[in-house]
Amino acid sequence: MASPRTSRLTGFYKLGVLERRRRLLELAGLPADGFAAVDPGALTLDVADGMIENVVGTYALPFSVAANFIVDDIETLIPMAIEEPSVVAASSNAARMARPRGFTTTLTAPVMIGQIQVTHIADVEAGAAALRGAATELLAEARRLVPRLAERGGGPVAFDVRILAREGVDGGVAVAHLHVDCRDAMGANLVNTLCEALAERVARIAGGRAGLRILSNLTDGRTVTVRCTIDDAMLASADAAGPDVRRAIAAASRFAELDPYRAATHNKGIMNGVDAVLVATGQDWRAVEAGAHAYASLSGTYGPLAVWKERPSGDGLEGVLTMPLAVGTVGGALHVHPGARLALELAGAHSADRLAALCGAAGLATNLAALRALATEGIQRGHMALHARGLARAAGATGDLVDRVAAELAATGDVKVDRAREVLARLAGAAVVKETP
Repeated sequence: MASPRTSRLTGFYKLGVLERRRRLLELAGLPADGFAAVDPGALTLDVADGMIENVVGTYALPFSVAANFIVDDIETLIPMAIEEPSVVAASSNAARMARPRGFTTTLTAPVMIGQIQVTHIADVEAGAAALRGAATELLAEARRLVPRLAERGGGPVAFDVRILAREGVDGGVAVAHLHVDCRDAMGANLVNTLCEALAERVARIAGGRAGLRILSNLTDGRTVTVRCTIDDAMLASADAAGPDVRRAIAAASRFAELDPYRAATHNKGIMNGVDAVLVATGQDWRAVEAGAHAYASLSGTYGPLAVWKERPSGDGLEGVLTMPLAVGTVGGALHVHPGARLALELAGAHSADRLAALCGAAGLATNLAALRALATEGIQRGHMALHARGLARAAGATGDLVDRVAAELAATGDVKVDRAREVLARLAGAAVVKETP
């Protein structure tokens, strides 16, 4: 799919579902039945039964599109699957603030790490030296196992060794790292297969026993860096001037840099956006989560994945996010899940690099939105307004009563389902009285 003419979808949230679909199909150049992939029953029980074990049904999440994104000068629709209110709206709003310059990204090569553990090495220093001496030969053997990947410019690219213990319950312990360029695959199965194929030989060379052989989800060699600059005028709200918001966001970022308890919540806000894209596109979001939080701890203290600083000129903010992002556009659930394939089409993400760039941009956007809310009206105002709509529906409201019930709940601050039922009963009763001649 070519990039949409624009991702600026003014008033999109006000449209009905069918009109939203029509507009997106037109923008994205998809066929008229394009959204059938996310209709009820699109993931059939037969297909689901082939994906995992003990299937008894399917479980749906809202499938949405975040608007306003420009990523590396390309207008982009960002698909999201998530249950939490406000994430899609917040990221779209942050992307609107970033539109004058957009998000820019840089990515490292898609290199994954496979680990081959060797235990009970009598002389671990000598064993590690022997493995380093055999690195060229071992690397060549690994490449011969994946000739087609090597032809596409990928495959094993490096081999190194780390000593973990010189003595202990498991004797001398070393771990060999096989670095594999996976191209457009996430690469878990590929890397695991290579590690298992090399494990016994690696153990013999080191003079020990083969232990675990599996990839690492700390993919610090496969990262994305996303940057954006936001002018003060875009940061301003009805209640706060742009320079005041800028200073408050920068201070909130410094708080996360100083305190791991704050950094955990700061990073959760980032993962709100990242995970929503990962789920929509059929990725292993648990692997990305594990890698992100391990990466945030590499310095020895857990810290923020994104930081915001005031521009040297004094006008606006500069945000930078760096995190590991192992994703794929081939393999995995993508072959069988129709919704995942639709999401990739909507996003125009036909390579792993492009998908990683979009995930990172979504993460930086949701982080900005959260910090701006905290710096101005507080995080709950917007969140609870959207939560109120969900409670209104749960209470049985339909049509325009949804907005009327939600508005009253949000205005009073009593956002509870019992209160929603009371408000609905009163408003519905008044409507009946008004209609009675």
